[in-house]
Amino acid sequence: MLMIQLGSALSAGLLIPELGAGGTAWLRLTLGAIILIAIARPPLRSIRRSDVLPLLGLGVATGLMTVFFLAALARIPLGVAVAIEFLGPLTVAAIRRPSARALAWPALALIGVILMTEPWRDSVDPLGVLFAALAGTGWGIYIVLTQKVGDRFTGIRALSITIPIAALTAAVIGVPQAVGSLRWEHVMIGVGVALLVPVIPFALEMAALRRLTTTAFGTLMAVEPAIGLVIGLIVLTQVPSLLQLLGIGLVVLAGALAQRGGRRRPASGELVTPG
Repeated sequence: MLMIQLGSALSAGLLIPELGAGGTAWLRLTLGAIILIAIARPPLRSIRRSDVLPLLGLGVATGLMTVFFLAALARIPLGVAVAIEFLGPLTVAAIRRPSARALAWPALALIGVILMTEPWRDSVDPLGVLFAALAGTGWGIYIVLTQKVGDRFTGIRALSITIPIAALTAAVIGVPQAVGSLRWEHVMIGVGVALLVPVIPFALEMAALRRLTTTAFGTLMAVEPAIGLVIGLIVLTQVPSLLQLLGIGLVVLAGALAQRGGRRRPASGELVTPG
């Protein structure tokens, strides 16, 4: 989460103003795809017919999630964008509802998200909010499909398939935006940002989803708005309000409480425990 938010902040400050949100998403994902293919050969021969739709779905969801989130980031503060986007994992947690008691933690996190977004203020850009909500939809789909794909392929090898698909998805919007503005310095910055997101953190997320239920994972991601707010303050000088700080406390508390009962049984049936 720290790497993702740092990569987002650097994208907002260094790439989005010149390449646009779509161009930045396309550059990040394309460079990430090149890196992943270079270090891990895509397991094309291991793909079964039943794997095709989850792999395609995960790639497309990743591409759209990246484009919409960066589009939101161009209009609203980083912490607020992440808080709205977090509604996607919250929805996954609520739909899966393994028990009535488990719903209390997403509900608590939702209150924190509302405090962080401060929807009653006129200063919030409605289009930015919409883009963040669309990114949250992609994030929710991403969580479900990442767990499904992660049960079949190791993290890096799965990403060597899905990230190129995500790059092609982002190219539809990103290439027209970036044409004429892309320079070698953007590529050099993009390589560093691509390592921060998607290469390393997406591999870590896939490893986490092999060990956690989607409900536990989704609610644990409640910490991400807090990280986004702190990174936004340090890197982009976006100062949070007191209500946003209170919202941070609530989502972090919900994330901590949701850790209980979050282990899952993989396809083999053996209970996976933290190592």
